[in-house]
Amino acid sequence: MKKQTLFSVIGFLVFIFGNAQNYKKPLVSAITETDLKKDMYEMAADQFWGREAGTLDELKVSMWLADKAKEAGMKPAGDNGTFFQYFDMYRHQIIPQSSLKIGETQLKLWKDFLVAEPVNVNIDAEIMYAGTTEPENLSKLNVKGKILAINASDKNIDREMTLFVRRYPGFVRTKYYNKALKLGAKGIIFITDETSDKSWVEVLPQMTRGTYGVEGLRETVTKNIPVLWIKRENANWVKNNPTISLNIITETYKYPSVNVIGKIDGTDPKLKDEYVLLSGHQDHDGIRHPVKNDTIYNGADDNASTCVAMLAMARAYKKQPSKRSILFVFHGAEERGLLGSRWHAAHPVVPKEKIVAVLNGDMIGRNENNEAALLGGNAPHKNSEELVKMAEDANNESTKFTYLKDWDSPNHAEYFYFRSDHLPYAKAGIPAIFFTSVLHDQYHTPQDESENINYKKLYKMTEWMYRTSWKVANEAERPKVISNFTLER
Repeated sequence: MKKQTLFSVIGFLVFIFGNAQNYKKPLVSAITETDLKKDMYEMAADQFWGREAGTLDELKVSMWLADKAKEAGMKPAGDNGTFFQYFDMYRHQIIPQSSLKIGETQLKLWKDFLVAEPVNVNIDAEIMYAGTTEPENLSKLNVKGKILAINASDKNIDREMTLFVRRYPGFVRTKYYNKALKLGAKGIIFITDETSDKSWVEVLPQMTRGTYGVEGLRETVTKNIPVLWIKRENANWVKNNPTISLNIITETYKYPSVNVIGKIDGTDPKLKDEYVLLSGHQDHDGIRHPVKNDTIYNGADDNASTCVAMLAMARAYKKQPSKRSILFVFHGAEERGLLGSRWHAAHPVVPKEKIVAVLNGDMIGRNENNEAALLGGNAPHKNSEELVKMAEDANNESTKFTYLKDWDSPNHAEYFYFRSDHLPYAKAGIPAIFFTSVLHDQYHTPQDESENINYKKLYKMTEWMYRTSWKVANEAERPKVISNFTLER
């Protein structure tokens, strides 16, 4: 070999090794399908009665998670040397003394009419019956100071989504609400169509429960206009534009909820003060209306799947720690409106500027083995080029999922990016991504149980999250937030 060629080869090798990763490979062998399955059958069992936020059942599963976190090698990172960060959640609910009279007819709450959300109002006004008028034509009517009564319809509403019947009244509300508010309507009465007739029995428990918020971040329940529903066989109550007397009274109740938080310290003298936050939520829907003779909504995929994955990743980090520290946050009350993540994002247990990235998982144990979604992976939801590249590199190294990119589109009917615990962190300016195997037909039903999890898929998703977190936790440079990133919805 010529001297010049030899020097070229040596130079190339020096370049390669000098620029290679100067940290160990992730210890994927520490993650086992057996552990995932064992933990799943415990966490999503009937013993926790569906883990509803604000109940003793959520607190019981929190104790279970804290014990498992300690067993997996985590140190407590919650309040006062514990695994727990407690917060108050508030439930705003309509009380039975609320009343509605249309003309001379006195209606019974939750039987003759539904109230879509709690709002304190006392209104005496006229009803303006608008029939099948679409939102863009409401301005032709004089609705200012009146209650708008309108026939519900699915025109321009996308039916291709999960739980369409249950969610349909909400889509009808969205279709008309802002326009009616802008035109000065004092409220809206929707008259059911065929689909909302079917949804009545499903949305009734949801509406009677009310809405939820967290202290310091509580939703306003006094500025909204009321939204009511009556059945189409009673449409004559509103058709001749009678007077209406509506008095809705709400009360607010306080319940405890909790984030379970643990950590595994990093090894680098400087980088160990920075944290990679692994995120999932521990709660689900508790006891609800029966579906196929079952009333316990166990939430195996949603979201025990990510909780058991986080425990598996903790075992790997305990055996082989990373340079940066890992913060594991099992959020409470996600199903009530991302309450736990909103609370922790506003009151982090470590300095906010020390959180280098949030890797959130939600529903990672179903559907095709070779397909998954990385939400926040594409504009306009992407808030960090470097973080997304790490996730993509981790996928290319092993799991090789085909991306379901349409789920990250701002035009996707599910708006799924906005429905999980990475969102408050992204809004707070922290690099954040969301791993998911997306929805399925047992979503938010009692049939979301341990026996229906695809454990090979759950293992692959766990590996992908772990490999990504390992890169974030060991690279010299932390991922940056895109400077002009904004969230709009």
